[in-house]
Amino acid sequence: MTQDKLSHIDAKGEAHMVDVGAKSHTQREAVVTGNISMKLETLAMILDGNAKKGDVLGTARIAGIMAAKKTSDLIPLCHPLALTKVTVDIEPDESLPGFQIRATARVNGQTGVEMEALTACSITCLTIYDMAKAVDRGMVISDIKLVEKSGGKSGIWKSE
Repeated sequence: MTQDKLSHIDAKGEAHMVDVGAKSHTQREAVVTGNISMKLETLAMILDGNAKKGDVLGTARIAGIMAAKKTSDLIPLCHPLALTKVTVDIEPDESLPGFQIRATARVNGQTGVEMEALTACSITCLTIYDMAKAVDRGMVISDIKLVEKSGGKSGIWKSE
């Protein structure tokens, strides 16, 4: 489904928060993936639990979940949502080398949770970077993208 106009811009070209009051409450979910690549030695340090700042992956997972809950404070026209579930999975990938992140956000509500899942994935990657930057400033965060969403009038969408 494509729209002919941006939903956050009115006839005068001014930004506004979309009124979702008349929309039905449905179960909505969004899944976002992203990567952070680093030196192989940095990956080993994190996996071995030897980072000076502590548990990198545990901290990054919590940061991502907290970020999803704060999305409407960060994105100006985003609705505050009563999220019912947020998960952040962090998998090591020696071929990067680095980590693949998968964030899922769920709500029973009147608007989607894509921004919450995108925020969770982004902040997870940023937290990994922050906790390991002392040994590897060349880490690269990449490929953050929506891979799947469901619920609402538009139904199910999956990336190709």
